[in-house]
Amino acid sequence: MQSHTVEIDASEHPPRLRFSADFNVAVPFIDRHIAEGRSAKIAIRSVDGDVTYADLAANVNRCARLLLRLGLKRGDRMLMVVKDCPAFFYLFWGAIKAGIIPVPLNTLLRATSYTYMIEDSGAAALVYSPEFAEEVRPAIAGAARAPQIVLCTEGEANSFASLIADAGAQFETVATAADDDCFWLYSSGSTGSPKAAVHRHRDMVVTSQRFGVETLGIREDDVFYSEAKLFFAYGLGNNLTFPLWVGATAVLNGARPGPATSFPLIAQFRPTLYFGVPTLYAAYLQHFATEKPDLSSVRHCVSAGEALPAEILRRWHEETGLWILDGIGSTEALHIFISNAPGDIRPGSSGRVVPGYTARILDERGAEVADGDSGQLLISGDSTARCYWNNAERTARTMVDGWLNTGDTYRRDAEGYYYYCGRSDDMMKVGGIWCSPFEIESRLVEHPAVVEAAVVGRADREDLVKPEAFVVLRQGQAGSAGLAAELVDFCRKGLAPYKYPRQINFVAELPKTATGKIQRFVLRSACKDEPSTFGAP
Repeated sequence: MQSHTVEIDASEHPPRLRFSADFNVAVPFIDRHIAEGRSAKIAIRSVDGDVTYADLAANVNRCARLLLRLGLKRGDRMLMVVKDCPAFFYLFWGAIKAGIIPVPLNTLLRATSYTYMIEDSGAAALVYSPEFAEEVRPAIAGAARAPQIVLCTEGEANSFASLIADAGAQFETVATAADDDCFWLYSSGSTGSPKAAVHRHRDMVVTSQRFGVETLGIREDDVFYSEAKLFFAYGLGNNLTFPLWVGATAVLNGARPGPATSFPLIAQFRPTLYFGVPTLYAAYLQHFATEKPDLSSVRHCVSAGEALPAEILRRWHEETGLWILDGIGSTEALHIFISNAPGDIRPGSSGRVVPGYTARILDERGAEVADGDSGQLLISGDSTARCYWNNAERTARTMVDGWLNTGDTYRRDAEGYYYYCGRSDDMMKVGGIWCSPFEIESRLVEHPAVVEAAVVGRADREDLVKPEAFVVLRQGQAGSAGLAAELVDFCRKGLAPYKYPRQINFVAELPKTATGKIQRFVLRSACKDEPSTFGAP
């Protein structure tokens, strides 16, 4: 078996992946395409121009040479606060090819968060896009140990763009193994300090093959467009690893997603695969009343980040004729491990287990639950992170004997479909019975006046927990005591008697992480500090 190669044995189900003894993942994702004749094919498209596979390979090599010339060594960490642009590809893959660990960071964070990550990672280098200088520079100044190398991607005398132009386009790949550390991704940190998940060289191959090829059916003629950004594990797969695995094309949006930036790109580049998150699907459904993009080129829509309510799926199909393939993944697992699939869609469900993964649902004693009962979801697969960096205690709690505790509560039906019940710390006991906030939220979204909803537990006068709802209404719809009562009655008619929300709050938007997950801990804090807008009997 040649160095830096993967053999896919299709005689087994799912196909077995075999890695060569020397395996650097940059070779099959970058160099392979030159050997297979794709030099002239477009790998990346954006409003700034196209990048061919030949351009990509040459610039990855230039980046690898530059990073070593600047003094970085194998195993050093390089933080990236970089927008979705070709430079992200060059830096990420160039570092990997040189044996350096790239660490993409959320580009929406503030200086204090960057300072924490600089210090936590012990990074030797940091590269940033000029758009983020106002947060990055104070973060570096405030760090107890600043990176030795700091580069802006462009616009300065010694920027990454100017330095890479002088580097040679040939580079001999640093030898690594499939199980060696390759890159890190920090979790969103929605309930505490972010944690860096340490991923190996094999992990991107596993997700690209298992979800990309075997579940979604990605192919060489696809054009990928992801609303989720590259710093997010979901976006990294959607727009960086999946297209490069099959020799396809990625469309990049360097700005924040939304109709103003996304619709023109969809019209110009006509993607075949669209990747979004529930909050954007809901927002676009509202926007369709005034502007609707031509989605005729799209063959599949995918959703992750939060569970997709069945009503949003129904409305999307009604408006576009397209189904949304909803799934669940995580930073620690790198991408989606349970998903609906083309031709196998169950509204309100996260779908079935993706090939190559195994799932278990456990009760509070660690025993597997029966079908229909809820419990902690654990997942096992070859893309799961090796550990959390610098956090042995959290690693020991989350990653046990090859199983990843997702922190999600799920139930499975007799046909093998999985249903999200909420984050484990979001579940509430109402009248002594466990209650899923997501179930109540899904019912609220079925009401024609509601766009989004989030439910948390609130203690009443007797210190008993009851559901409380925060509701975002459609444009032009005003909140009132009458509508609150109508929503409560709507829930009572569609849910078990104890599950209806006792309080309704009408809000302009829900607090969310940069990856689109609702920050229910913020809403729980609001429950403690502020009175509700409308009560329910």
